[in-house]
Amino acid sequence: MYQAVIFDVDGTLVDSNDAHAQAWAMAMTMSGRRVEFSRVRPLIGMGGDKLLPEVTGLSIESPEGKAIADKRREIFAREFLPHLRPTRGAQRLLETLRDQGKALFVASSAEKDELDDLLKVAGATTFIESTASSDDAERSKPDPDIVAAALERSGCPATEAIMVGDTPYDVEAALAAGIEIIGLRSGGWSDAELRGAVAIYDDPADLLEHYDLSPFRRLAAGRSV
Repeated sequence: MYQAVIFDVDGTLVDSNDAHAQAWAMAMTMSGRRVEFSRVRPLIGMGGDKLLPEVTGLSIESPEGKAIADKRREIFAREFLPHLRPTRGAQRLLETLRDQGKALFVASSAEKDELDDLLKVAGATTFIESTASSDDAERSKPDPDIVAAALERSGCPATEAIMVGDTPYDVEAALAAGIEIIGLRSGGWSDAELRGAVAIYDDPADLLEHYDLSPFRRLAAGRSV
């Protein structure tokens, strides 16, 4: 059976993907590089180290790149974070999995300080044993580094862990780290874009509603025979 469940946060436990895209677009525009929301939105789920070069050609380590990233962080904290809400059923799913004896971890491309705030929004702080953020890995999603860091902290082999995420970047990172992933549509991606997930649900509440037929139950039943 799965012993560890590794969660993404943005779009998975917190309805925040649009807010991140808006904050990035605003920060880039304020720097003199007019960027539309529609250009940034499909890239949310990557870390800033990948998103910024993709949109502007700037390294996040360059002076201008650092200035844009700092401005995005400020805008997000001031304009968007106070208004964010959990995805439907997020806390109930965490509680159910904990009660089923699963150890819960986080693998997010967010920076640690921002991640801590997002976990508070999700009501997840007391359920999560450990987190891995962009501060803990050289490369962000879709590279597997952050997921691999969370898996290492779980102490479980890859066969006993599964991820829950909402973006194609989560799927790619999980599979590259050697673990299966459940996809959620709550981040705004289609089933085709989440290809590679072992199952796909609308959101945490939908997963809970179909829990007895989910990979958690199917695997347990299959291994008990």
